[in-house]
Amino acid sequence: MTNNDILKKLRVALMLRDDQIVEILELVDFRISKSELGAFFRAEDHPNYMECGDQVLRNFLNGLVIHLRGTKENPKNPNEVLAKHKAEIPKRETSKERPEFKASPKDSEKYRGDKSPSKSGSATGKPKKKSFPKGNGKPVVVEKVVFKNGNKKKS
Repeated sequence: MTNNDILKKLRVALMLRDDQIVEILELVDFRISKSELGAFFRAEDHPNYMECGDQVLRNFLNGLVIHLRGTKENPKNPNEVLAKHKAEIPKRETSKERPEFKASPKDSEKYRGDKSPSKSGSATGKPKKKSFPKGNGKPVVVEKVVFKNGNKKKS
């Protein structure tokens, strides 16, 4: 597991935004911009990906201790800090203009994964047309192909 993975998992577990991580790093006098921080969270094959060094992770963890526990002079309750983070996350507003989709019984039966779709349904589309030449009704054979698999037969 790389330092980038650890940083990503801590960000998700503690519900931290990028600006909050920048503030945590400033608690230990470590300055980093949001764009530099964003490079740590990119995919490894992305051109702007940057590997998180030991120094950045060490300073983040030290800042996180101060952020959650506080200092000796000004202690904090970590549960209250985490509850505050959770309260800062904006809730999704449900719009009454767009009703929730509910599948009708017909739709749910049509798209079941354990059964093949019925051929009588309208979802099957138009049948494929076979191209026959005008006249006799048989398909045209362009040429006969002889396959040689490398075996030399004695004739």
